Amino acid sequence: MDAEVVLQEEDMEGSWTLLSWLASFVMVFGGALPYVPQYQEIQKSSNTEGFSTRVCLVLLIANILRIFFWIGKQFELTLLLQSVVMILTMFAMLHLCCTVQNTNRVSTKQHHLSDLNLHYFWKWSAFEDYLLFCFGFTVVCAVITLLLLDSAVFVETLGSLAVMFEAMLGIPQLLQNFHNRSTKGMSVKMVLLWTAGDVFKTTYFVMNESPAQFWVCGSVQILIDVAILLQVLFYSQDTRAKLG
Repeated sequence: MDAEVVLQEEDMEGSWTLLSWLASFVMVFGGALPYVPQYQEIQKSSNTEGFSTRVCLVLLIANILRIFFWIGKQFELTLLLQSVVMILTMFAMLHLCCTVQNTNRVSTKQHHLSDLNLHYFWKWSAFEDYLLFCFGFTVVCAVITLLLLDSAVFVETLGSLAVMFEAMLGIPQLLQNFHNRSTKGMSVKMVLLWTAGDVFKTTYFVMNESPAQFWVCGSVQILIDVAILLQVLFYSQDTRAKLG
């Protein structure tokens, strides 16, 4: 009888370990999944107007900050790997957007980071300018973190900034849709996957007792996702009314 109980406990432990690994895998790569349909949408339409590249800006800053937060406060390795995957995904999105925009560009006038023109911030013509900005931001973060790593207040502030930026993920897209008075060119699948992913990861944060900043961030993101989905409904009805 004791042997059977031991076997059952081992089976349950094995199942839990498998589920834990599966959840970690989804956490690492699941965040990048919503951008697959948006990437395909841009490729298909050869138009980037429906997608806000500032989404990439927000996520790049958030994940760079999160990496330095991890250096100061080692939490789950899963979340560190998730940040690396997300940074690579955002670079892929920016590279595609730059390629499409340069192909469609009518004017020969180009804008670069070296112009130091705030009006064209994050509207540069070359992908290399985005890489250079991120490299410079990373170096500045590295120097500051090196100097203040022993300060618990600084480390917690770093974590709060990281999740605050991540919580703002959907705001650029929300504003882009409002400015365009349309959600055309934005992948609805991307937003639905955002919502599903945010619900999943918020649950993951709570269950794994991650730092409070993470689940607060996730909750805010869910609210913004819902607001964007309401825009989809509103603008589609508005378009039908105009056509009718």
